[in-house]
Amino acid sequence: MTTTLIDQFNRRIDYIRISVTDRCDFRCLYCMSEEMNFLPKKEMLTLEEIARIVNVFTQLGVTKVRVTGGEPLVRKNIDWLFRNLGKIVGLDELTLTTNGSQLKKKSQMLKEAGVKRINVSLDSINPNTFKVMTRTGSLEDVLEGINSAIKLKFEKIKINTVLMKNINENELFDLVNYAIDNKLDISFIEEMPLGNTDLDRKITSISNDIILTRLNNKFDITKTPYTSGGPANYLQIKNTDTKIGLISPHSHNFCGDCNRVRISCKGELFLCLGHEEKIELMPLIRNHPNNDKPLIAAIINSMKIKPKAHTFDLKNKKPAVVRFMSHTGG
Repeated sequence: MTTTLIDQFNRRIDYIRISVTDRCDFRCLYCMSEEMNFLPKKEMLTLEEIARIVNVFTQLGVTKVRVTGGEPLVRKNIDWLFRNLGKIVGLDELTLTTNGSQLKKKSQMLKEAGVKRINVSLDSINPNTFKVMTRTGSLEDVLEGINSAIKLKFEKIKINTVLMKNINENELFDLVNYAIDNKLDISFIEEMPLGNTDLDRKITSISNDIILTRLNNKFDITKTPYTSGGPANYLQIKNTDTKIGLISPHSHNFCGDCNRVRISCKGELFLCLGHEEKIELMPLIRNHPNNDKPLIAAIINSMKIKPKAHTFDLKNKKPAVVRFMSHTGG
């Protein structure tokens, strides 16, 4: 199959992020409520269905897949999925976003399966603050997991951080120095208004413009053309192996060259993180177990409704999208 996915704004879609579960062993402040109701198993894609979807997308020109959640590594039998995704012809880059809690157990398997890049969500290296932000997480487990991944020499390990006013913003330099010391990259992500998390994001969110000013006052940094295929703009810290990424959906909208779509653990194809428009893939899979043509047609037709940009607005107290980030995938 030679078809490629081109949306109505002539953007080529060659990257998918697919959530394998809405469950997580953390309850991060900006991502979830403290009390969550998760999907029953029957309403989630099976691992075999996930592999089938990824295979179809690669036939349509997708070359990069990021496995997300929730926390993907808590999904039962996740090893099977990674090993099978790693065998798909045409998939050049298999990557993972994780909170790091299971990395110590799973790093070897991920390496053997062909995972090249790992993004680890790490918002604090202070045990007390880490506990406040994750509600349930163990910083020690995450740091040990990162260390195990470093030893296995993945192509790239990157830290993802959400800074929040009066919570962890004072750790900006500590987190960058942690990345430098461990020869990792680090990205700062502006808080996104997704889900009813009981936060007033006008109070907690910090613009990456502010973060950049602080970084310039502390580090010798320069712009770099480097790209990871995602929305981050990168800066190089002089005389180090560390790059700083800035993912800025509010202060610097990155939608113009969007190359990605997201698939939820329910099989919903979301054309944009900031919109509710979706295509239901699960019925197409289950009603046509031996025929991919309806699935392929739906994916190709979905390009006609992919929006030009998100409409995030921190001035609105209500979330831009009611679904939690853990449902769609990071």
